[in-house]
Amino acid sequence: MRDAENIRKVEALGIDMMGFIFYPKSSRYVSVRPSYLPTKCKRVGVFVDEDVENIKKIADDYALDFIQLHGHESIEEVMKLQDWNVIKAFSIATKEDLEATAPYEGIVDYFLFDTKGKSAGGNGEKFDWSILETYHVYTPFLLSGGIGPEDAAALNSLRNATLSGRELSTLNSHCIGIDLNSRFEIEPGIKDIVKLKTFLNYGKQD
Repeated sequence: MRDAENIRKVEALGIDMMGFIFYPKSSRYVSVRPSYLPTKCKRVGVFVDEDVENIKKIADDYALDFIQLHGHESIEEVMKLQDWNVIKAFSIATKEDLEATAPYEGIVDYFLFDTKGKSAGGNGEKFDWSILETYHVYTPFLLSGGIGPEDAAALNSLRNATLSGRELSTLNSHCIGIDLNSRFEIEPGIKDIVKLKTFLNYGKQD
């Protein structure tokens, strides 16, 4: 997000978090501070292999609530950011990719699972969500990866499903949020309010 009026409209939908990308190579890069920043939802700053001191400066300037790391940040670097809530993103294609989360268990607040692709996030493609049934770490996660308006029914079913005689599925018990990005945009950085509202209201009673 980077357009003040669009930020206001998205915030009014009652979302929990709003992301601001501070990665110069991204088409959504926040190069100029928006004239309005959200006050009713949490602010998330997204970084890719950024210098820790620069992350801290931006986090202070934008009063960020969360720092989301999409690069190859080490445990030592993450430990220097403990004054903020930290989300560590992982690109997922196979069950083995989930093993990379283990060293960060107990170090970060949330994981974010995205599709493994050519770029650092924002590939707009889904991965096989069933892979997450092999996830046995305790850190809660956000689900990303090419989620679009047509996925509302499937996600609603997955999150509300119970397995007879077994614990809730991993997606249900550990997934604490859905990341809605490229497939809800009119153009990079500008969200389609109608698509977002329809998705967020799916399954709600009138």
